[in-house]
Amino acid sequence: MNTDQTVQDMQGYYAQRAAIYERVYFKPERQADLRAIEAWLPPVFAGRRVLEVACGTGWWTPHGARYAQTWLATDLNPETMAFARQKVLPAGVQLATVDAYSFAQLDGQTFDGAFAGCWWSHVPLSRLHGWLQALHARLEPGARVVMLDNRFVQTSSTPLSRRDAEGNSYQNRTLDDGSVHEVLKNFPTREEAFSALGPRAREPQWITHPHYWLLSYALA
Repeated sequence: MNTDQTVQDMQGYYAQRAAIYERVYFKPERQADLRAIEAWLPPVFAGRRVLEVACGTGWWTPHGARYAQTWLATDLNPETMAFARQKVLPAGVQLATVDAYSFAQLDGQTFDGAFAGCWWSHVPLSRLHGWLQALHARLEPGARVVMLDNRFVQTSSTPLSRRDAEGNSYQNRTLDDGSVHEVLKNFPTREEAFSALGPRAREPQWITHPHYWLLSYALA
């Protein structure tokens, strides 16, 4: 399967999953991690103009945007964004339909902060470098970037179903209607993530919780 088809299939999967998207955040074993991250995140973006990539239903938006000057939460799926729009969000938050791979809809806007929650893992390895370059092109020198995603935990994560020739890993996920969807889901190591960032990333920090990792860096 080519990467374009993989990306399209995942977009369709998340559109169908929108109504039950946030169930994953209610897993009992993940609650301590979530509370710790929700407390850590708001001060990082205090006073900044932040671009959020692939906001989905907006689970992380009210936390990250709490002290931000402005916060543009973006996604390509109207189905998931409809749930984000129902949330009580900080005054500086706006939502927009934006393609996370090109950011073409931003019309030259730049930001001094960027956040992506549970998005990195869905980017095919062959597109990761290009995506980071496209993101960094929208950011000003000194911008603060935070990525957050899942760690693979045998007792909590959906089992991996296969790996492809590029090294991407996949999961088979079943929705409430019984349909099964193959979803690309990568679990990078600290070293793999750091090596992907490119020369503009400064002082990267890798923070691990039992079920999540955080990557934070400044942009030159």
